[in-house]
Amino acid sequence: MSDLCNNRLPVAMSRRDMLRLAACGFGSVAFASMATRASAASLLFDDDAATNPLAPKRPHFAPRAKRIIFLCMAGAPSHVDTFDYKPELASMDGKTFRGNSKLLASPWKFSQSGKSGLWISDLFPNLQKQADQLCLLRGMKAEIPAHAQASIQLHTGSFQFVRPSMGAWSLYGLGTENENLPGFIAINPRGDNGGAQLYGNGFLPASYQATPVKIGGNRANQSQDAIPHIDNDRYGTKAQREQIDLIQRLNKERLKREKEDRELEGVIQSYELAFRMQAEVPDLVDLSDEKKATLDMYGIGKEPTDGFGRQCLLARRLAEKGVRFIEVSHGGWDTHRNLRDELAKQCGEIDQPIAALLADLKQRGMLDDTLVLWGGEFGRTPYAQNGDGRDHNAKGFTMWMAGGGVQGGLSYGSTNEIGDTAVDGVMDIHDWHATVLHLCGLDHERLTYRHAGRDFRLTDVKGKANTAILRA
Repeated sequence: MSDLCNNRLPVAMSRRDMLRLAACGFGSVAFASMATRASAASLLFDDDAATNPLAPKRPHFAPRAKRIIFLCMAGAPSHVDTFDYKPELASMDGKTFRGNSKLLASPWKFSQSGKSGLWISDLFPNLQKQADQLCLLRGMKAEIPAHAQASIQLHTGSFQFVRPSMGAWSLYGLGTENENLPGFIAINPRGDNGGAQLYGNGFLPASYQATPVKIGGNRANQSQDAIPHIDNDRYGTKAQREQIDLIQRLNKERLKREKEDRELEGVIQSYELAFRMQAEVPDLVDLSDEKKATLDMYGIGKEPTDGFGRQCLLARRLAEKGVRFIEVSHGGWDTHRNLRDELAKQCGEIDQPIAALLADLKQRGMLDDTLVLWGGEFGRTPYAQNGDGRDHNAKGFTMWMAGGGVQGGLSYGSTNEIGDTAVDGVMDIHDWHATVLHLCGLDHERLTYRHAGRDFRLTDVKGKANTAILRA
C-alpha cells in the first residue's frame, strides 16, 4: 500500500471543507469570465465593448495603414510567368528536372519597369506603369501545396483548425470608422477551397465576420442584388425602427441576465448595422454616379475587364467610406494545362483594373494609408505539367504589397535560379501576417483573444514582422 498516491482528498469531507473548496472554484470561474471580458475590451478607447464591438480602437503604435484591400488570386498564380524574372530558366528550357519533368521557360517576356526598374512580365502592361508603387515579395513560401488547406492558412494562419480570418482579426484589433457599414467586406467571395471559413470570425465574436457583397453586371448596381434582403419592401423606416427598438430591448434584457453572450451581442449589433446599412448601401454599390473617365479607367463596360473592374472600383469606394478590411476575389489561376491561354486570360482580366485601383487611390491621396495586398495561396513549378501547364509549388513564390507604408519599387527576397525554392529574404505566411498587422499599428504578439483557456493570435506562436520593406 505504500506505493499508492497520497496526493488526494480524503474520502470523508466535512461540510466546512466542502464549502471552502467550492468557494475557491466559484472564484476561479468568475475570474476567468472577468479576464475574458477584459481581454475583449482592452483595445477600446472606452468601455463600449459590449454595446459597440465595432467602435474605433487604439492601435499598439502609430499605424502606417488605416485600411486594407486584399486582392486574392484563388488558385495560385504562376510567379515565374508574372513577377519572378528567371533568365536562367529560359536558358534551361526543356532540360530534364527531377525524373521525367522538363523545365519550362516562361512564354512571356519580362521588362524593367518604372524608375525602379522592377522586372515585371509583359502579361501586365498596365501594372508595369505602377511598378514604382509595388513591393515585390519574391521569397514567399507556404507550408502545404494543396489549395483548400493553403487557402485557409493564407486567410487564417492555420490549415488544421478553425480560426478567425485575417480580416476578422484586423476588425477586432482596430474597429471601424463607419458605423453605417460593416468593417469587413468580402466582394464576390468564393465558395470553394475553404468557403466561408476564409472570411469567418472563428472563435471571435460574430460581429467581426465578413459581410459578403456580390457585384457584377448592371443589375448588381442595385443594393438588393449586392446584399440580399437589405431592403424592406413591407415597412417604412419609422415602423422598422419601432420594431428593432422592441427587439433590442428584449435582447438587452436577456443580456443583462446572461451577463455575457457573444452570440447575442453579435445579434444586437447586426440588427442595428443592417438598419443603418439600408440608407448607405444603395448609393454605395451604384456605380452609375462615377464619371465615365473613371469607369473607362477601370475597364468597366468592356470585356474582359468589366467584372473585376467593378469589384476594384467598389473596393475603392468602400475604402473611402472607412471600411477597415476589403477582400476582392478572382479565381481561375490553377493552370495545370493550357498555360499560355489560361494565364493570359486571367491576367487580361485583372491587369487594367488593378493598375486603375492603385492610380485612383494615389490621385485621391489614399494610397499612403491604404495597404493593397496581391497574391494567391502558393506558386507554381518551373517545370512543365501536361506539356503546357505548371504544378503546385509552395516552396517559393511571389506576392506583392503597395501603399500603406511599404517601399515602392522594391524587390525583396528571391527564389533560386529556376524559381523553385525561396532562398533569400524568405517570408512564410506567419511572417506575412505579422507584417500586415505591423503596418496597421498592431503587434501580432499582443493582438490576442482568450479562447478555451488559451490566448490565441493570428500568427499562432510564430511570425516576425518584416520591417526591412517599410518606407523610411
